[in-house]
This record gives sequence, C-alpha cells and structure tokens, in this order.
Amino acid sequence: MRVLIVEDEARLARNIASVLREKAAFAVDIAYDGQDGLHQAQSGSYDLLILDLMLPKLGGLDILREIRRKGLRVPVLVLTARAGTDNIVEALDIGSDDYLTKPFELAELLARCRSLIRRSYDHPDPIVRLGDIEINTHSHVVAHRGRRIVLPAMEYRLLEFLAMRTGQVVSKTDILEHLYDFDAERFSNVIEVYICSLRKHFGSEIIRTLRGQGYVLEGAKP
Repeated sequence: MRVLIVEDEARLARNIASVLREKAAFAVDIAYDGQDGLHQAQSGSYDLLILDLMLPKLGGLDILREIRRKGLRVPVLVLTARAGTDNIVEALDIGSDDYLTKPFELAELLARCRSLIRRSYDHPDPIVRLGDIEINTHSHVVAHRGRRIVLPAMEYRLLEFLAMRTGQVVSKTDILEHLYDFDAERFSNVIEVYICSLRKHFGSEIIRTLRGQGYVLEGAKP
C-alpha cells in the first residue's frame, strides 16, 4: 500500500513515514507544502492521504476540497493542531474520513491508517482469508494450510495488495505504483519475480496471469 503524507513539520513527517514503512510495510511519499501535496495527490496512486490542515502555500482544507471536486476517492486522515471543533467538522463535511488532533501517539495513527485502508477495499476485518491462505494485515503473519510462512517485505506488500483486490485484474503498472515510493528504483521484471515466488509458496494456480492485462489473485472473498 502507498501513502502520501502532506505535513510541513519535517521531523513529524519523517517520523510518521518511518513508522508506516517499518511497522506496516507501506510505501510512503512526503510533501512539505500544500501546493506540492495537491500535485502529488492528483498525480500519484495512493491508498491513503495523511493531510495536515495548517500548511504553507495551500491549506489542507483547500486540498481536500479540490481532490474531492476532482472525484478522487482516496481515504483522507486529517491532522490538526487547531483548537475547537469547527475545522474538524468542516474537514469531515467536505470529505475527510477521519482525524487526529496533535499531539498524538504514532501507534494510534498507524491503527487508524490500517483501518481506513481496509475499509476502502471493503475489508474491515484485519484477517483476510483466501481459501486456505490467511493474511493478518496487522501482524503481517501469513499462514497457508495452518503453516506460517515468512515473506520478505516486498512479497508481503504484493500479496496484501492483490488480496485486497481478490478476483480483480490488477495491471503491472498499478502494482508498481502502489508498492513503491516515488523515489524508489523500479526494475521492469521485478513484479514477475515476486509473482513467481508467491506461486512457489502458495501454488501456481493462486495468481493467474492475463496477457496484456495483468494479474488476478484467485480465491473466495473473505
């Protein structure tokens, strides 16, 4: 999953990004002002937007209005240090999905991020079950026929992303956009390598290739 943080407090933004990468295996991009944040939100493929309200160049509420006006349905978690409830109410009314008031615990932010992403994919339960495969999206523990399987971070990211879209055709481009940070190196055949590895773990029939279209993770929806 890929997250955009729009936050002008550089230290806080980096701390949030570090937690999301290390604890949730998310790909994370950061924008330090509102104009850059709006540009990235509109041009990237994100599973979640973490949006501060007090930003230089363009305010968080203006960003939120614009992305909703453009029809972007990405979940938005608003961060605010402002006193009172007026700004929170306005953010929720114009399209925010949740909010946190500064200061906050990073563990709570992480839990809210996971929950928002799961709900956006219609998977409110942190346990995703696909036949004899069980994926715990909180602990990142994967079990196959009762046997625990330890996956490298990128293979887990790919499995979780496909699991959230079980039965849907997912293009290679879509996978690359959701698995990697903006600045990360991307190699043309890396997805095929990860797909091959997942098939070795769970069976060749688990992921179907549709030539010229992408991949489909098979299995009953949880």
